[in-house]
Amino acid sequence: MKAIVVIPTYNERDNIENLVQEVLAQHPDIHVLIVDDNSPDGTGIMADRLASENKRVRVIHREGKLGLGSAYRRGFQEALTLGADFIIEMDADFSHDPAMLPRFIEKMQQYDLVIGSRYLNGVSVVNWPLRRLMLSYFASIYTRVITGLRISDCTSGFKCFSRRVIQAIDLNNIKSDGYSFQIEMNYRCMEKGFRIGEIPIIFIDRHAGSSKMSKRIVREAVVMVWKLKLGSIFRKCLPERG
Repeated sequence: MKAIVVIPTYNERDNIENLVQEVLAQHPDIHVLIVDDNSPDGTGIMADRLASENKRVRVIHREGKLGLGSAYRRGFQEALTLGADFIIEMDADFSHDPAMLPRFIEKMQQYDLVIGSRYLNGVSVVNWPLRRLMLSYFASIYTRVITGLRISDCTSGFKCFSRRVIQAIDLNNIKSDGYSFQIEMNYRCMEKGFRIGEIPIIFIDRHAGSSKMSKRIVREAVVMVWKLKLGSIFRKCLPERG
């Protein structure tokens, strides 16, 4: 079963080479697709070198910093074209442990979407300030209450989709970014009746670089959950055609 790990990058030169090596070392059927947003630090150039050295690595270059959600959408579409059975999203900064990848693939025998949860067995986050930890933790509670998602970590960015999930979701209609992208993808999976499972992970704050979290991303997530819920109610109220 071919698994493609989609890794968006922006100024990740300090991490990308080691990360790609560790990801590929997990299993011979795991491939890497880097989506670089024209990183000024030369990440894209380094990614091209890695791709030239290993046929299991591919690179998409974009014109500029266009957002995490759009990077994943572009990567997911390309992964389908490349024949992926499983499509995994993963941060480029080693916040997500590559050693967990075989566990995701194993769990996909039971589920259509597997989420790496920071809150499944208590709180498993290292090196986060308390304010950010509380924001993330209560964001998941807030999302569950409003949307009805039955998962412990609604905003996790370490997850694995089956091919049929990505095919069933119209990526062109997924416009959100950051936290809200993760929430929206989870919600669309639930709406379509796919099986969602979780595995516990330990999230370790960035090894290099700086966080890309912003107030705009947080505000977008707060609004998105209501858009999802109200949109779902509206669709249910529409009369069936035919």
